[in-house]
Amino acid sequence: MTWIRAMGRRLRSWWRGSLLVRVTSTTLVLSLLVVGVLGLMLMSRIATGLIEAAERNAVSEARAGLTDAQRVSSAVEAGTASSSPARVVDTLVAALATRAGNPPQYEVLLLSGPDTEGFAPERGTNLVATASIPLDLRQNINDTGRLAWTFTEIRYLDGASVPGIAVGAPLTVPGIGSYELYYLFPLTDQVGTLDLVRSGVVAVGALLAILLALIAWIVTRQVVTPVRIAAEVAERFSHGHLTERIAVRGEDDLARLATSFNEMAGSLELQIHQLEDLSRVQQRFVADVSHELRTPLTTIRMAADLLFENRSSFDAATSRSAELLQTQLDRFESLLTDLLEISRYDAGAAVLDLDSVDLFGLIDRLVLATAPLAERCQTPLIVEYDPSLDNPMDLDATVLADPRRLDRVLRNLLDNAVEHGERQPILITIGASTHAVAITVRDYGVGLSEDSRQHVFARFWRADPARARTTGGTGLGLAIALEDTRLHGGWLEVWGSPGQGANFRLTLPRDPDNALIASPLPLVPEDTQRFAASSDSAGIR
Repeated sequence: MTWIRAMGRRLRSWWRGSLLVRVTSTTLVLSLLVVGVLGLMLMSRIATGLIEAAERNAVSEARAGLTDAQRVSSAVEAGTASSSPARVVDTLVAALATRAGNPPQYEVLLLSGPDTEGFAPERGTNLVATASIPLDLRQNINDTGRLAWTFTEIRYLDGASVPGIAVGAPLTVPGIGSYELYYLFPLTDQVGTLDLVRSGVVAVGALLAILLALIAWIVTRQVVTPVRIAAEVAERFSHGHLTERIAVRGEDDLARLATSFNEMAGSLELQIHQLEDLSRVQQRFVADVSHELRTPLTTIRMAADLLFENRSSFDAATSRSAELLQTQLDRFESLLTDLLEISRYDAGAAVLDLDSVDLFGLIDRLVLATAPLAERCQTPLIVEYDPSLDNPMDLDATVLADPRRLDRVLRNLLDNAVEHGERQPILITIGASTHAVAITVRDYGVGLSEDSRQHVFARFWRADPARARTTGGTGLGLAIALEDTRLHGGWLEVWGSPGQGANFRLTLPRDPDNALIASPLPLVPEDTQRFAASSDSAGIR
């Protein structure tokens, strides 16, 4: 069964991956169907013609034979008045068999009628058996007293049998009584003709179907080969080989397609180079500005720290200004740090410092670190295990990851949930499977619209730019979290609905070298209604 399933998968892949195979196979199957239908119609027509001709000949011959039988029986009775009934019947059957020719075209069977049954002798030619005559035919002849016929199986006493036509009529033999005279016409010639025609139709049909499939293969190959070449060139082009082009041959539609493709590829190559140059300029500008701002920011930070430490000696307005300066410097430093991190990702210089990380301990530390902010926002933080587990203590939440980057991802998710949680509880769920570990951060705040879900990981994007912020974020947190997750080979996904909150799901493979297949936790939460617990007091469980 495993071998059969593997063969089925290969054939399915072969069928789906090759236009040439599909067209050729479809042509072959349709050709076989058409040839089969036409062959059956031809065979049916030929068989009907042969059988109808055999019927007409049999009935005509039987009618002539019946007239001759009446004449022969009268002559036999006049010449053998003192003969026994058996001799009379033998003479009659012999005379009738003479008309059949050599070899005989038909067999003759003389059976006793209803009023002579049991004592009148019965005879037949060439050891033909009385079982050759169907009972319904005999009943029809006895009831109507007229000629009748039917298809039958002509049986012989030696066990042989052939298909044929039985034609019968009543016959009165003078001096003996009523008889039933039957002419049995074998259909051996017709059956042989049908077998010959059938074998010819099958051979010609199979040859025709193969030729049609071969023609379809040749014609399709002329179209598929340039398409395959174009697909290979497009694939190499998509992998970064921007100089790849299709060789143009001829002046037909495929040649025009190749020319158009080459023109498009040239235009794309030019635009890609322009975008790469612009991207490098932008990346260099961000990196240079971020680095250059470090030095004056350090000087400003030293002066601001001095003012902040001595703010108690200033008047109220100056003291408040020192506090605002300290807060905005913290935000400015955070923005510079995020910009430097983004520039490293853009330059492809970000690398992982892998270590074994226990997500239980990491979540505990992050919840404690977020506790002051959660208490200020009156937002409870609730940590739970995957509810589908029978024994949560068996849950292994250890992954091979970069602790610093993983800490930053989860911290961003928690801060984002508290920021938009609207004083509702934040539910943190941990789940694991054999190959992956997942964490969901569920809030019951304002939620996300469909348009917001598409842009939530964009740089500097905010769902509501006019909304006051509690944490003073830079707008780069979720963008950096997404890049950190991709660097681990994981998934960072979001579900949200207006008025029902949002659910962020982080899924990580236990080893970054292994590709993810599925997440242990669902993205869409089971409770799509607002959390029912009271939120009048903040806390951590």
